[in-house]
Amino acid sequence: MEKNEILSRAQAAFLGLAIGDALGATTEFMTPGEIKAKHKVHRKIIGGGWLGLKPGRVTDDTEMSLSIARALVTAGEWDLQGIADNFVTWMRGKPIDIGSTCRKGIREYMRKGTLEVPLNDWDAGNGAVMRMAPVALFTLGDEALLETCSLAQARLTHHHPLSDSACVSVGQMVQQAILGADRFQLHAITRDLVARHPNFRFNKYRGHAGGYVVETMQTVFHYIFTTAEFEECLVGVVNQGGDADTTGAIAGMIAGAFYGLDAIPRKWLRKLDPSVRQEVAEMAVRLVNLSPLMERGRGDSPQEASVELSEKFA
Repeated sequence: MEKNEILSRAQAAFLGLAIGDALGATTEFMTPGEIKAKHKVHRKIIGGGWLGLKPGRVTDDTEMSLSIARALVTAGEWDLQGIADNFVTWMRGKPIDIGSTCRKGIREYMRKGTLEVPLNDWDAGNGAVMRMAPVALFTLGDEALLETCSLAQARLTHHHPLSDSACVSVGQMVQQAILGADRFQLHAITRDLVARHPNFRFNKYRGHAGGYVVETMQTVFHYIFTTAEFEECLVGVVNQGGDADTTGAIAGMIAGAFYGLDAIPRKWLRKLDPSVRQEVAEMAVRLVNLSPLMERGRGDSPQEASVELSEKFA
């Protein structure tokens, strides 16, 4: 695959995360019945929700992902302490939303300086998986490095085998989709995950979309493999309600990488917060240019990438 196509799909993955976050925030903690009664089918980035967001604003899913991206781009290499420090800065800035497990892990780092929380049976939430896009882009081309970095960033806040495995599998799906994998190849990654952890089986999807990482991934996988386009996938996911911003973010990063930038509806790109849209697109290029797949310090500049992106929603 040509380099420009790889960079474009990388942008689509990171933008997909942010769009899924912004779209899903409206229906977070709602039931499918409540969503249907209020919106019929929720398919517009309109803000609101329990957080009362302005249209296009993102939540902790995108903000923590950008915290990781900024640390890696600043260091030019893997920098777990830099990521942890950025999480602290972000939390001190009083974000509009932060998960309890993430808060606990960040506070643990602030108190003790530890970069890995202890193994905990209660850490099987989705808060580490939602921020996998920058890790997948930074490690593109090296699956061993992907696994190492995925577990390291996850265990800053979440330390549980189900969370760990979900992070690695999502990272693999994003990477393989960017590199041109077909639907069957992506499905093989989920089959490997289910073989290790049968809890993740999703062939008989029951419609549960809560913050438990198993429910999150069942929802994401179900819609990734039963829909035929980016928009259809994300609309299906966020209309399940539950932890809709996070299921939307995870589905968005995988579907974005798989379908590509041209598949993301322009109406959603235009609605996304402009500063977030620009930074996410720029960070995607910078991260890929730091990856093992690329020669360091070469490739399209982020300015060139943002101009190319702007043409797609002009």
